[in-house]
Amino acid sequence: MLKGPVKDYDFSGSISVNDLVIQMENSWGFTAGKLAKGVEILEKMIHEKNCTKFLSFTGNLVATGTRGVLKELVKRKLVDIVITTCGTLDHDLARCWKNYYKGSFTMNDSDLHARKINRLGNVLVPNESYGEIIEKKMDTLLRSLWKEGAKELSTSQLCREIGTRICNDSSILYWAAKNNIPVYVPGITDGSVGYQLWFFSQEHDFRINLLKDSQELNDMVFTAKKTGALLIGGGISKHHTLWWNQFKDGLDYAVYVSTADEWDGSLSGARPREAVSWGKISSKARRVIVEGDASVILPIMVCSLLTRLAAKTVK
Repeated sequence: MLKGPVKDYDFSGSISVNDLVIQMENSWGFTAGKLAKGVEILEKMIHEKNCTKFLSFTGNLVATGTRGVLKELVKRKLVDIVITTCGTLDHDLARCWKNYYKGSFTMNDSDLHARKINRLGNVLVPNESYGEIIEKKMDTLLRSLWKEGAKELSTSQLCREIGTRICNDSSILYWAAKNNIPVYVPGITDGSVGYQLWFFSQEHDFRINLLKDSQELNDMVFTAKKTGALLIGGGISKHHTLWWNQFKDGLDYAVYVSTADEWDGSLSGARPREAVSWGKISSKARRVIVEGDASVILPIMVCSLLTRLAAKTVK
C-alpha cells in the first residue's frame, strides 16, 4: 500500500511541459496524478496495434483556442473517428472566416444583445462572426451540392463536404476530410448548421440520413479488434461514443476530461466505472477521468503526448 512517496516539484533548470507532466505522476496533488495517467493511457492507445481510436468532444471548446489542439490530433492522424456536436460545425466553419473575441463571464448581457454580440462563457461572438457567415457559406454549399445531384447525405458526408469546400487549414473539418477521418454528428439539427439544413429543405427535397451514420459506426465497431477513446466533456457526443462501443465488449482504453458531477445521475457526469457496468468500457480497460476545464487540461496533455510520440519516432 505504501509504495509511492509523494515528491515535490523540482524546477532546478529549465523544464518542458512533458517534464512537468512526468513530475505530476510523483507529485500527485489530487488531479495531477490523473492527468499524468491520462497521457500515459493515450500514448499506449496510440501505439496499440489494430486499435480504432475515437475522439469525442463538445462544440463549446471549438469557440476557444482549444480548437487548435483538437485540430492537431486530427491533422496528425492520431484518431480514426470523431464524434461531436453541431456546435463544432458552427464554430469550426465560422472561425475559418471570422474572429471570435475575448470577453468575461460578468459582462452586461443586455448590452451585448443590443450590440448584436453573443456571449459563450467568456468568449464574444458577434452576429457577423456566427449566424451571418454560417448562413452565407452553408447556402452556397447546399446549392452547389443540390446542382450536383446530392439530395441525401449522412452527417459524415456533410462534414466531409464542409471541410473540403468551405473551410481552410485552420479547421478540424478540413483536416478530417484531408485525412479521411469520418466526423459524426448525431445531434445535427441542434445548431446553426443544422438550422440551415432544415431551412434549405423547405424548398428542396433534401435530407440528412442519420441511419447511414449508424451503419458506418456499426461496421467499424464490429470489425475493430480493440478500441480506445478520448472523451472531452459530456452530452450526446460522449454517449454516442460509449453506446457504440458496448457492442464490442467495451472500450479498451478510455480517458475522460470533464467538469460534470456524477451525483445528479447524468451521463455527462458519469465516471468510467459506471460505463463498465453497462459494458461500454471493458472491465479490463485502462481508464481514467481527469476532472477540470479541458481548455486548460487538454493543451497540457496533448503537448506532453506529442513530445513523447516524437521522441519514440526519433529512436
